[in-house]
Amino acid sequence: MAEYRKLGKTSAQRKALLRSQVTALITNGKIVTTEARAKEVKKIAEGLIALAVREKDNFETVKVTRKVARRDKDGKYVKEVVDGKKKTVYDEVEKDVKKDAPTRLHARRQMLKVFYDVTEYTGDKQIKKNRKSVNLPNKMFDEIAPKYTGRNGGYTRIVKIGQRKGDGAMEVLLELV
Repeated sequence: MAEYRKLGKTSAQRKALLRSQVTALITNGKIVTTEARAKEVKKIAEGLIALAVREKDNFETVKVTRKVARRDKDGKYVKEVVDGKKKTVYDEVEKDVKKDAPTRLHARRQMLKVFYDVTEYTGDKQIKKNRKSVNLPNKMFDEIAPKYTGRNGGYTRIVKIGQRKGDGAMEVLLELV
């Protein structure tokens, strides 16, 4: 007996399909798909969520000091004349940064092997200012994992919707609990 469903696709197509559906599930919280696909996506998603729950508090906070160019009210760099040349003025800023432990870094990289890059839009898609890249491993550690800390598995739910009109395949709603 096979370990996984082949879904009538070549291995590359199947992996791409499952990666895109897992990415959509984590980004949106729910997806509508066929029952066979949902069962495969559920396996992958639950493994990643379990990984995030296990590693969610495995980091240390470090203070970092760095130089940042000073800007005026219009957003332009402030320059001053030194020895006859214009030079940009820098300020030192302290910032707290999360530094991953080695096991959390490994978990982050395991997630990045599965997730595709996601871009959120806050208005017109043509304007670059309205685009924002979403860091899905951070979302897993910061938003999703804290919800499931007291839970041992069963992070997703499959709800049957009915048969699809075109080919009669059983459609289901796969959602995060």
